Amino acid sequence: MGTLVRRHWLSEIGGLGLPRKDRKGGVYSAYIPDPLVGRDFTFDGLVTADIADAERAINRLDMSAPALTNTEALARLLLRAEAVASSHIEGLSVSPQRLLRVSADLADGIVVTDTTALDVLANVDAMNYALEGASDDITIERLIEVHRCLLEKSRSSKYAGILRADQNWIGGSSYNPLSAAFVPPPPEQVEQLLADLCEFCNGDSLPPVAQAGMAHAQFETIHPFADGNGRTGRALIYMVLRKRGLAVRVTPPISLILATQSQDYVTRLDATHFTESVQSSAAHDATNQWVGFFANACTRAVADAELFEQRVSAIQAGWRNRIPDVRSDATARILIDRLPETPIVTVNAAAAAIGRSFPATNDAVQRLVQAGILFATKPGLRNRTFEAREIIDAFAALERQLASPESDTQISKPVRTVPRRPKT
Repeated sequence: MGTLVRRHWLSEIGGLGLPRKDRKGGVYSAYIPDPLVGRDFTFDGLVTADIADAERAINRLDMSAPALTNTEALARLLLRAEAVASSHIEGLSVSPQRLLRVSADLADGIVVTDTTALDVLANVDAMNYALEGASDDITIERLIEVHRCLLEKSRSSKYAGILRADQNWIGGSSYNPLSAAFVPPPPEQVEQLLADLCEFCNGDSLPPVAQAGMAHAQFETIHPFADGNGRTGRALIYMVLRKRGLAVRVTPPISLILATQSQDYVTRLDATHFTESVQSSAAHDATNQWVGFFANACTRAVADAELFEQRVSAIQAGWRNRIPDVRSDATARILIDRLPETPIVTVNAAAAAIGRSFPATNDAVQRLVQAGILFATKPGLRNRTFEAREIIDAFAALERQLASPESDTQISKPVRTVPRRPKT
């Protein structure tokens, strides 16, 4: 069973002007979860059906990918939507258009100072790394590298790729864990728990969706890093699914659904921090409620991805109808195929993306401008940027599903890391 260990927090001597409640010492309890390897999981009939539905949906999305005009373009857009949603859960909000413009600037060698957009794009990099080597074992080292990709260029770079050596906590005071909503395992337990988690992720004792859901819940419970745990833990979902042969071509934006239902997401995760025996009815119910919720989020994410794919395909079909006299191998047609992947481009970036010369690409861009497919954002200037606004609008419509009456503080309370170890 999961256990609570009592620890003593030393008071702040001097306090540096802190309120008394923040500088006081006292006893707190840190939670150590049960190992996953060897645990006997039993799912109710309805939850088993939800898991099967989710796996069929993810497989259907993957199997439909080869029929798309440009599977890579769709996959990149959905991966970007996943990164936007996962970052939103952590309070990092950026509009799709702003994110795409920053991506275009970076591709064109322009210095970018938008730190929030850069943090979200770092999440894309972390996801890309997480999905590389799908058949490789999931290891502590790979998780650390995902985390490093996520944070190495951020304001939290000092924590990048480093397992925490100090106690952290969620909620309550910024200075001590005495009133925290949840205190993860002590730092000396982290590596052992991660080793168990990785062994579990490399097995096949559970259906893939159930395995991914339980792996994510355990990772968030361990909270092995000082910052970036949520985004790394959601990347782990896709590592597990892809290793088990699901979401191989296209990643359904599961975080989009978790962000929309964020209060339920947090509540169901919190319920898995049980101290009863894993065979108890309370533990059974909590596990089933979490896995059922997670499976339904996967199914809904596929539905959103399919609607998005249909919208993008319809937009591209309409574009081709606007230039019917262009040969199928012409530069304009090739550019139409790639625009969903990079809907904001310069001529230089477009030429590099499609492997055509600058003059040919420039002619194609002008043709698409005349057809009302691309729009110049800075007319009359050199190195102008061009936008495929219909794709941007479709991406924004997908992102708008993040809208929720719940505040970011309900979604994710801050996690604090302190400069010293508490006494046992």
